[in-house]
This record gives sequence, structure tokens and C-alpha cells, in this order.
Amino acid sequence: MSKLAISVDDLSKKYGTGLAVSHAKFEVPLGTICGFVGPNGAGKTTTIRMLLGLISPTGGKGEILGEPITSPDKYLSSVGAMIEGPAFYPALSGAENLRVLATLGGFPQERVDQLLKQVGLAERGKSKYKTYSLGMKQRLGIAAALLPNPKLLILDEPTNGLDPEGIQEIRQLLRTLADNGTTVFVSSHLLSELELISEYLVMLRKGEVVFAGPIQELFDQQQPFMIVKTEREADLQRIIEIAQNAGHKAHKRDGTAHIEGPAEWAGVLNKLAFESGVLITQLSPQVPNLEETFFEMTGDQK
Repeated sequence: MSKLAISVDDLSKKYGTGLAVSHAKFEVPLGTICGFVGPNGAGKTTTIRMLLGLISPTGGKGEILGEPITSPDKYLSSVGAMIEGPAFYPALSGAENLRVLATLGGFPQERVDQLLKQVGLAERGKSKYKTYSLGMKQRLGIAAALLPNPKLLILDEPTNGLDPEGIQEIRQLLRTLADNGTTVFVSSHLLSELELISEYLVMLRKGEVVFAGPIQELFDQQQPFMIVKTEREADLQRIIEIAQNAGHKAHKRDGTAHIEGPAEWAGVLNKLAFESGVLITQLSPQVPNLEETFFEMTGDQK
């Protein structure tokens, strides 16, 4: 039996004259949480739709739980998914909505109460869906995706629009699911959240996979850097030129200069800036996090 929940090789999807997904290759081991990231329009939703058999690839191949994505009937009974937000009957309660879905899908009715408890909605199961907060609606959507007791759970932006408390609730839920053996493949733009829970990462840029593997492996490849602010924002370009002339990669983002280099070089940079008549007001050495690494690898420098 395959030890992989997802395996993709040379997978492509063409629309018109352009490739929405171009020759993608990645693997997701069973029992892990894998973050799926990329800028808007990078091809994340297209990839997810191919994995779920909703659209056919133009080229390449993929497997879900050891079965080819060209035969979704062989694996979809073991896959739960929530894409583009959950859809429920507003006038029915959370429990009633799940019972309808259980009946349609042929799932045991006793799963409903189990899942409401699992996603933290046991006390609100009898409340009408239209009274739910956004976080509760998202959790009910995940409960619906869990009805088949899936080996693989695929979620597209499950924390979209949630407040910090709602985001934390979803994070804890996904961690619990993974600890109990469910593989979670989650697309999100909240990189700090994915960094907290993901063991693996797949990163897309313009339809191409720029990284796939253990998230720690990604961090190990990155260089330390420093964030620099100057008294006058106009001086940031001069700081970048000083760094580049000294052999350091540098760019401007969000009113600061991001300069690649070890913390030990900060003093040298400060001295060079002073000699050039530039006053530095912030000089902060950093260890790369997922957000910084994402911007570096996707070329999005804001």
C-alpha cells in the first residue's frame, strides 16, 4: 500500500493559450499536515479541482491514496473536501444540515453528533445555521467534509475571513485530526498559521511548483536577513545600493529594506550607512519565517 496521500507528477492544466498549472510534481505523505501556498492566481484551486476529479488535467498524472486521479470514483469515498466555502440551508440547524448530507451520502446518522462534538459545535448543533458566526460556519463545513471519515481532508482557505479566535479554533481542529491519522492538505494565505501546523509544504508560483517537501528543509535553505528602516524613506534605496555593492541581496518592501546577511554584518552596514550620510532608525537581524521565504521565492516584493 502506498505511503503517500497525494502524488503528482508532471501535472498540467491548460486554459486557452496559457498553463494554469505547469508540470507540477509533489508528494504528500500519509498522516501529515501539508500547507499549499502561492499568490492569487498561482494555480492552487485549479490543482485542488484536478485532485478531486472536478476537472481533467491537460497532461501529466496524479494519484490520491494510491488511485489515479483519472478514476475519482475509486478514492473519493475516502476523501473529504471543503472548497470555496461551505453551503448549507440557512433555516435548518447545524445538526439537521449534517443529517441531510449524511442521508444523501449514505453515511451513518450517528456520525452527526460525533462530528458536532469533534468540531466544537455540540452545544450549538440545534441552532439554525443562519445564527452561526463565520467561524462556526467554517467548522460545520469541516464537519461535513469529515462525514465519510476520510483518510485525506482537502481544505481550500478554511480560515478565510475568520477572527484570531476562529483561526486558532480551526488550527487546533486540524492538528487534532492529523494527530488521529487524517492527512490534511490545506490551502491558505495565512502563512503564519500554516507555519505553526504544517510539516510539509507545497509552494506554487505562476502555476509552477517552486518548493515541495518538509517545511524545515525549506527554512534550512534560506539565508538570515535584516530589516532596515531609515530616518527618511527616500534613503532606503541608498541602503539597498550599499548592501548590493557589498555583495548582499537586498530589496525594498513595506517601507523597509530587506537585506540578506548574517547578524554579524549589521554593524558593518550601520557604519557604511553612517559614512554615506544615512541615518538608520531600525536594524533588526531576523531568522527567515514562512512569510518572508514565501515573498522571496514567489517574487512578490509588494
